[in-house]
Amino acid sequence: MNKLFIVGNLTRDPELRTTPSGVSVCSFTVAVNRRRSQNNDQPEADFFRVSAWRALGENCAKYLAKGRKVAVTGSVSVSAYQANDGTTRASLEVNADDVEFLTSRQEAQEADNQAQAYAPQPAYAPQPAYTSQPSYQPPAAPAPQQQAFTSRGFVEVEDDDLPF
Repeated sequence: MNKLFIVGNLTRDPELRTTPSGVSVCSFTVAVNRRRSQNNDQPEADFFRVSAWRALGENCAKYLAKGRKVAVTGSVSVSAYQANDGTTRASLEVNADDVEFLTSRQEAQEADNQAQAYAPQPAYAPQPAYTSQPSYQPPAAPAPQQQAFTSRGFVEVEDDDLPF
């Protein structure tokens, strides 16, 4: 059985491509930190090239970005290649069966907002045209009921609330 499970961070934004037969494939690299390093000053990492196919690949391209944490499960293969300096190197490649996005939406949104804060702003931003028609406002959602949480984070439930 050839099954690998890794947890790490993307080293750059994923790349989505389409094969000549029309199948989507998303490629990205995951850096996985080692628990112990031989050099106590610098943590060491292993880099895995990941390929996610079809709908899984499309979702990865849509929701992942550089620095986001992921868990990947899939089969691994090793290939050798010649580096620019003439040395022979090995590449670990994972054909993803499952990719879980571990960076929360809030953390991802905060990172995106922080990146936008440092992005150059255009000198002129066009304003929306005036319309005489009122904009559509969806009806307000009912207020959620208050729930009491215990110290462990579980929700207290009354016996009357149980369906059985």
